[in-house]
Amino acid sequence: MTDFTPCLAPDRGQPAHSIHLVDPAGYDDWLNRQPPRHRAAIAAHRMKPTGYASAILPGDAPESWSVVTIVANTQSLSPWCLARLAETLPEGVYRVEGHEPGVAMLGWLLGQYQFDRYRSDPPTGARVLLTGEPARIDETLRIARATATVRDLVNTGAADLGPAELESHAAALAKAHGATLAVTKGSDLERGFPMVHIVGQAASRGREPRMIELTWGRPDAPRVAIIGKGVCFDSGGLDIKPSSGMRLMKKDMGGAAHALALAELVMQGRLPVRLHLLIPAVENAIAGNAFRPGDVLPSRKGLTVENTNTDAEGRLILADALTRAGEESPELILDFATLTGAARVALGPDLPPLFTGNEALAEALLAAGVAQADPMWRLPLWDAYDEMLKSDIADMVNAPDGGMAGAITAALFLRKFVPADTAWAHLDVFAWRPVAKPGRPKGGDAYALRAAWAMLKARYP
Repeated sequence: MTDFTPCLAPDRGQPAHSIHLVDPAGYDDWLNRQPPRHRAAIAAHRMKPTGYASAILPGDAPESWSVVTIVANTQSLSPWCLARLAETLPEGVYRVEGHEPGVAMLGWLLGQYQFDRYRSDPPTGARVLLTGEPARIDETLRIARATATVRDLVNTGAADLGPAELESHAAALAKAHGATLAVTKGSDLERGFPMVHIVGQAASRGREPRMIELTWGRPDAPRVAIIGKGVCFDSGGLDIKPSSGMRLMKKDMGGAAHALALAELVMQGRLPVRLHLLIPAVENAIAGNAFRPGDVLPSRKGLTVENTNTDAEGRLILADALTRAGEESPELILDFATLTGAARVALGPDLPPLFTGNEALAEALLAAGVAQADPMWRLPLWDAYDEMLKSDIADMVNAPDGGMAGAITAALFLRKFVPADTAWAHLDVFAWRPVAKPGRPKGGDAYALRAAWAMLKARYP
């Protein structure tokens, strides 16, 4: 993982290159006050007052140069306003003149994220940002590391990250934080979590399905369950995906990556909760024993599911995990899953849909998303669409014919396995950034993670 620790430091007046922040509204006035050499440098850079534009400004000595960058509003910084500088400036120490970097420290860190597991070139050195608010450093580092956890896990090729590796990651978390780890597999999985077993049974030896559970915190504390879909590779099963659809399916464990990262934030922050982390981990593979369209699957809850599409497997394994979580009577369940292409069609890659029937939870999550610049968009659990999940031969189907309202019907399917009196939210995350943005490179990425963490901190102070 990228080591972010050297990238932030308390400001004790040490030498540093200055970063000047200018917004479009004040740009002309600022430019008119600059000495000729600065105006010449800006002209040479062809800098315009548009987002993330920057220029190097010469100083009195070769080593005393400074930087100017355009931000949307100097009075209200965003997490990403310094991220482009963190990506492009040379190694060194920097200070924002006239401002505390505040929330922009996160983008400064994440702009220096590097996934170099498969690269032969060495990583670049740190760009250090000074802050007069050292108390913010630790929390910012934790959030950056959690984001990097999601990115690293999702970016890792499926050959190197299967159900066993997700188990190892959870085991390392349990050891680091004094949590208890329980892993169910083999015949115990077949009896206890039948849909997890059935979805993953075609995987090769060493990649067998399993249910990973981590518990942490005082037994008498409020119970919070965090669930993540852990499909380590999704071929689509016998309803095989085309090559274009399979290309990114190493990321189908993105929900598990989010859940593991959020669970670590909870434990690091010592929230006063009884945490129950559940990761149903499988590979949806193709073999002679792969589950088939038309099969009727038993579930842990006792409901039967007619399988209409082997490529709608994520909701099957989540159903068993939701049932298990509900058995502990939690007051809150959060699940993260790269569940439907329909969510991407509706809202694109940047905006994960939020599903919940709890108004207070919806309000808290949406407000946290706005405050953390980590947005989501609420979609309805539209009761009338429950009709689409009816089966002629079983209690329900896993995926209706026709494909209409695909994200909603997937969420409605999950709702059938959640206790009616439990606050529950389902986040259909993409876990992938198709186009790079400052601080957010192309590849695996976290969505709604910061918002969920902020909501939990506020709910359990």
